[in-house]
Amino acid sequence: MLPAPLSIDVRRGAIAHLGELLADRRIATEGRVAIAVGPGQGDQIAEHIRPSLQACEVFHVDGGTVDAAVELGSRLRSGSYEAVVGIGGGRTIDATKYAATLAGMPMVSVATNLSHDGICSPTASLEHEKGKNTFGVTMPLAMVVDLDYVRAAPDRLVRAGVGDVLSNFSAVDDWLLAGREQGDPIDRLALTLARTAAEALIYQPRSIESDEFLTVLAEGLVLSGMAMSFAGSSRPSSGGDHEILHAIDQLFPGTANHGELAGIGAAFCYHLRATHLGEGAERLKQIVACLDRHGLPKTPQDIGLTEEQFAEAVLYAPQTRPGRYTILEHLGLDEGAVLKAVREYVGTFAG
Repeated sequence: MLPAPLSIDVRRGAIAHLGELLADRRIATEGRVAIAVGPGQGDQIAEHIRPSLQACEVFHVDGGTVDAAVELGSRLRSGSYEAVVGIGGGRTIDATKYAATLAGMPMVSVATNLSHDGICSPTASLEHEKGKNTFGVTMPLAMVVDLDYVRAAPDRLVRAGVGDVLSNFSAVDDWLLAGREQGDPIDRLALTLARTAAEALIYQPRSIESDEFLTVLAEGLVLSGMAMSFAGSSRPSSGGDHEILHAIDQLFPGTANHGELAGIGAAFCYHLRATHLGEGAERLKQIVACLDRHGLPKTPQDIGLTEEQFAEAVLYAPQTRPGRYTILEHLGLDEGAVLKAVREYVGTFAG
């Protein structure tokens, strides 16, 4: 089991207190801190907190790639830094987590949007010459979400996190299925954290215009990250839903963002459960209704894919997580059965 974050601060004006957090000697004894920023609001935040630090240097992260993360890790090792602060969206934070792990130093996550649970997780999804892979990294020691900066991000990035948290339902049920069918060990604390995050969000009646909703979403993403940390794997937040997500990323790159794909993947996995196992029909309705309520895509057509392309991704999906047992591996549907299921799903929920 990995340690939980030292500090989690989700509120308006949270950035103003980042200097106090970094002054905590459990993070940086002598105040030598590096700051990694991506495009967008990163530079603005860095300039805001620079005066409160004794010594710091700002590094720009050129995208969420393995090369960018390795280069940053090398620069961190060559300096005398005690910690690094990653400021930005999911790609910047993932690259910074990987770099901090390579450099063997603690990392503080400062999220400027709520697009997925990478803001506080022990994994980093990074691009390389052959596509994209997920790597195990050290979980951020502390994290800050300033709702003022989140509100300044594009609405689409804020809404996307809803899909990622909702996909916990599918991941948890896949984990329990693997426990029943294969005897896979289940960490009940991790499972409870992941499910609690999704339950809190799906029953939250407010929208992204509400600070209360944004707080619930941010806390849900943090709980998802902590669940993965406690489990020692991405299992509590990544099942057949994320297998489909990664398959789409590999086969049809640039289709949609992580959270949007996770939401569609989760809904389709529950469609398979309802039609083939006779369970999960009510959860499917809840998830689709929540995606609809927050303006998220529900069907392949919503993200620019044909039924045939989505079916191709579903068939390929198990190859993205060899050894992971989900509803997709359990059913083992052939090409014709998958395409039939996709068409039934689209027929039910399109429009």
